[in-house]
Amino acid sequence: MKIKPLLWALLLLLSGCDKAPAPEESFAGLGSAAADFAQVVPGKVFSFPEDHGPHDGFRIEWWYVTANLKDDHGNLFGVQWTLFRNALQAGPTQPGWRDSTVWLGHAAVTSATRHYAAERYARGGVGQAGAQAVPFNAWIDDWNFTSRPGAADALADMQLTASGAQFAYDLHLTSSRSLVLQGEQGYSRKSDQGEASYYYSQPFFSATGSVRIDGTTYQVSGPAWLDREWSSQPLAANQSGWDWFSLHLDRGEQLMLFRVRQQDGPGYLTGTWIDQQGHTQTLHNADIQLMPLATTEIDGRKIPTRWSLKIPGKQLDITTEAVNPKAWMNLSIPYWEGPVRFDGGVGYLEMTGY
Repeated sequence: MKIKPLLWALLLLLSGCDKAPAPEESFAGLGSAAADFAQVVPGKVFSFPEDHGPHDGFRIEWWYVTANLKDDHGNLFGVQWTLFRNALQAGPTQPGWRDSTVWLGHAAVTSATRHYAAERYARGGVGQAGAQAVPFNAWIDDWNFTSRPGAADALADMQLTASGAQFAYDLHLTSSRSLVLQGEQGYSRKSDQGEASYYYSQPFFSATGSVRIDGTTYQVSGPAWLDREWSSQPLAANQSGWDWFSLHLDRGEQLMLFRVRQQDGPGYLTGTWIDQQGHTQTLHNADIQLMPLATTEIDGRKIPTRWSLKIPGKQLDITTEAVNPKAWMNLSIPYWEGPVRFDGGVGYLEMTGY
């Protein structure tokens, strides 16, 4: 689901506003009304490569990559790269400094013993950050997710780079497989009340390259996953956060699932099963058994870092373990994000609102 929006204070600073909006009940205000913005409705026909680029008129959008990596000695690493587009006002994007878009970047590297994260933000319209469909490029400062020169398919041959004070990575991503539309042909529900996003993924990336942590560089490889979503109101007002999984199974299948927690009731649970040929099946609440088994205390919060996940209809019964239970993203809005492993595969887990 991958939504990590800006603090209202940051939005106010970059937009020049002098009046703070009223606090929202939903996580980070993502359930606040957005009637003036473009709406997510069923039946959208996706068009590529156009939909790889930004979607003017929607309030929030993101390009999100995770990778589960290993070096020649079997050491495990996780990498995250995310770019968010946040529209402060409804209506067409304006040129130059009249642009009311805020861009936010998150990057992180995780090992079994270390976790480093960095954050960058930029005002739109001046070239410091942005995204384009052809040739594909998403960037903020010198952090880049871009098609390599000569790539016939925008997402078939890519380069991913980012750095922070104590880390850096440079990865080559390739895939010969088709994209996956999440939910109902790309219409991804987030609540029983109708909140939704447009959502597609590329879960079949293979990554190779380098990861540097504390001055040591490791040559790594492994599977990677791209998520693309855009919406204007992705949560209901009573939804307080979510738990999101993307899993690569050794037997060839992929799995995305998320539970959006709410202040009253069990929450909204759904997912997508992706078979070895790339065919998808939507999973509903009755298909999934998801339960936290153990927590890790971080900054006075109890974060579930060990989970039981069962999908009886797919003969899946696993326990996911965090590679590093302390993978806490201590950024503008803090959340947990890191690689997980289980008997039969690897993946990524994001948890917000704890």
